[in-house]
Amino acid sequence: MSAAERPVAEGDEPVRGPVGPSGLLDVLGVASVVLDTEGRIVLWSPQAEELFGYPAQEALGEYAARIMVHEQHVDLVVKLFADVMETGEGWAGAFPIRRKDGTTRLVEFRNMRLLDDRGDVYALGLCADQSTVRQVERDVALSTRTIAQAPVGLAVLDTDLRYVSVNEALALLNGIPADDHIGHTPRELLPDIDADAIEGALREVLRTGEPLINQRITGRTPADPDREHFWSISLYRLEDTAGTVLGVAGMAVDITEQHQAAVEAETARRRLALIADASARIGTTLDLDRTARELADVAVPELADVAAVDLLEAVVEGRRSNLGPAESAVIRALAVKAEDGREALDAADQPGQVARYGPDRLVTECVRTASPVMVGQVQEKDLPRIARSPEAVGQLSRAGVHSYLAVPLIARGEVLGALDLKRTRNPLPFSEDDLLLARELAARAAVQIDNARWYQNARDTALTLQRSMLPSHPPVTGGLEVASRYQPAGASAEVGGDWFDVIPLEGGKTALVVGDVMGSGIDAATTMGRLRTATHTLASLDLEPTLLLEHLDKITEGLDHSIATCVYAVHDPQLRQCRIANAGHLPPARVRHGHPPELLELPTGAPLGVGGVAFSTTTVALEPGDQLVFYTDGLVETRQHPLDERLDALLELLDDPDRPLEECCDLLLRTLHQPDNSDDVALLIARVLPPS
Repeated sequence: MSAAERPVAEGDEPVRGPVGPSGLLDVLGVASVVLDTEGRIVLWSPQAEELFGYPAQEALGEYAARIMVHEQHVDLVVKLFADVMETGEGWAGAFPIRRKDGTTRLVEFRNMRLLDDRGDVYALGLCADQSTVRQVERDVALSTRTIAQAPVGLAVLDTDLRYVSVNEALALLNGIPADDHIGHTPRELLPDIDADAIEGALREVLRTGEPLINQRITGRTPADPDREHFWSISLYRLEDTAGTVLGVAGMAVDITEQHQAAVEAETARRRLALIADASARIGTTLDLDRTARELADVAVPELADVAAVDLLEAVVEGRRSNLGPAESAVIRALAVKAEDGREALDAADQPGQVARYGPDRLVTECVRTASPVMVGQVQEKDLPRIARSPEAVGQLSRAGVHSYLAVPLIARGEVLGALDLKRTRNPLPFSEDDLLLARELAARAAVQIDNARWYQNARDTALTLQRSMLPSHPPVTGGLEVASRYQPAGASAEVGGDWFDVIPLEGGKTALVVGDVMGSGIDAATTMGRLRTATHTLASLDLEPTLLLEHLDKITEGLDHSIATCVYAVHDPQLRQCRIANAGHLPPARVRHGHPPELLELPTGAPLGVGGVAFSTTTVALEPGDQLVFYTDGLVETRQHPLDERLDALLELLDDPDRPLEECCDLLLRTLHQPDNSDDVALLIARVLPPS
């Protein structure tokens, strides 16, 4: 059949095959009545039986006016009937009828003349309850006006998913006139939206009858082809009263603005959460490297796929750095973090490395100008200004670096270095919002980094001062083999005032001293130096241990209320004994062959600086091979364990009197000293040698 021969429906829509009956006539309940020329009923439909209340056997052959018309209107109806039969022009109107049960009902009539094949004339009457007709009319009018004037897009599609009705709002959303929709599918008209998802949803609603509410779709339409839009669509299956599926009704609302507002709100929420997280995670210690790692950990992966924290070498050394336009930047890498990117990680300077970046490099520009540098879309020509070396250029290219951002670390008006950020896996380029977030993170972290830097410089100074004050003794002196260790506190705490000393005395005797100044930092180290000098001076006078401690007590009282603990012992190889006095310090341990290790029972005494408390001397016998182990509390005290438990652990480690002293020192420190201990350790072990 050619296109010209193909049957068409109203509106020139192609007929695609037989369809089920409409239920509209059933809703109206249209009654059919046929009259002969005399006005007698010759045909009477079941709907007529229901409408007028007369069964067919009672109505057929009767005059219609008698059983169909109210007696008040019989004359009028007879005249109208005669006019229709005479002129052939139809008539329509509504008037009351009286049903068989005596009730009245307003009925709407359509009357027309009929001719059969023999030329006989009949009259056809179509009747319906007027209240039902008016309700249907109101429903149709309401639907029509609602669809036409609704501010949201509305459409009806048939079972082949072709538009049969579109309101003006949807035409505006799609940028296509409403009439141009008819007969086409969404896929044909809107190729830049997810047609598979839309058609799948339409067919599912047709199949199940379950409505689809507020399904979100995205794409572009001719109305705004250069911008991505978001729509919320709802779909409902349409059925007539007989249950025949007519198609799908759809409603579409453009929610692009709401979506963007929600995205912006979510972005702001995540930004606040990241800043809060940074405040909690960055600067947990005063360790410079750890603080830098904490910043890198916060930045990845929320802000970047690769993050590096770099400081100017001059800043690390405690000097200010002012770069000129032609100067290179000497930068020390403190931390680097990558999100599953081996190439990008290998391309970065590793922590501890120092590199010189030329004046044309972006990180140099960042620290020189104290301003952020952002390359939203990294091109191949940009990589040499980002990478640390020609080899790193290839690594960054293979890693897929497509966006770059460097933000200066500024604290107290000084540029310390830069937070270097790259994106590889995240497809979005760095935005102005990302820049604001990076600057906020850098500003918060820079203060913590600066605090850690100054603390580390002060700690290094104190440690240098303290180490310079500690003795370098020979391994053998005055009949004793001696080994010692000094272990500074963990990086999270300041240097303390622990010290030890080995002082040769006249007559082959040796003074052994271990002490601990309460407090930390340069003040504690300075106090320790004064007490060590005073101990040397007093020891040269060959004073009794108690008398020496009394002098130290008075000296300590004058040192700004300083407090210190101390054990002072004098070994006499001739008498094979050691005279010991204690000023509030932990007792030394004695190790002997054939005996378990033990803590010496000494009067504890008061710490130095308390004043007015007498000290006492205890004499301890020492034979060749015996050992005395002196230590400060940093070796044994922890927050997690009772002191007695830790002292027992110390004694258990001293189970071999023949163990080399150097090896014993290492064993004690390795086993007992906790890495995060906030106190330093002084350790001194002396073994009595056989007489020469």
